[in-house]
Amino acid sequence: MTNLPNFEFETKLHKQGYQNVAGVDEVGRGPLAGPVYAAAVILGPGKIPMGLNDSKKLSAKNRSSVLESILEYADVSIASASEREIEQINILQASHLAMVRAVAGLKKKPDYVLVDGNLIPQDLGIPTTAMIKGDARSLSIAAASIVAKVKRDLVMSDLAQHYPGYGWEKNAGYPTTEHLKALQDLGVTPHHRRTFKPVHNILYQV
Repeated sequence: MTNLPNFEFETKLHKQGYQNVAGVDEVGRGPLAGPVYAAAVILGPGKIPMGLNDSKKLSAKNRSSVLESILEYADVSIASASEREIEQINILQASHLAMVRAVAGLKKKPDYVLVDGNLIPQDLGIPTTAMIKGDARSLSIAAASIVAKVKRDLVMSDLAQHYPGYGWEKNAGYPTTEHLKALQDLGVTPHHRRTFKPVHNILYQV
């Protein structure tokens, strides 16, 4: 039997007096192109959408279907950090910046945050627990992972129309064989992350 994310962490926090518990996750740390996105989601105890799971374990069709329910039932905020911000402050700090922006964009101010990963973003200013593989353990984080993944995939599909040949509609900017070959053949676009090694090597090859 496959273990699914649950609401135990959120329930414990609710019993401790925390009312608005936000799950936070990011997507897009590994790609060579495009922004990094983060989402923050506050689920109500009696309004949990069906089908929530780690976004990586759902098909694109299922993610889109579950997203509709998340947007209907939950308080949701999406934010990003740009390619230039990634270059300036590095991808880890940029992903944390996107997370902080996502939390700040929630309609309800969360009083506790559950964040995917092993590091807590600075500047949150809210009690926070970092959860390794949190998207497979917490329903709130799973919801955030779905929101961020669908949003970023849509953005990369849109960019693919403007920069054909890199396969972003399929690889979302990750360094697939097709993408790496296109980098060599077509060159670097404004949406590539210039500090990432494959891009940097092309820009500064002798």
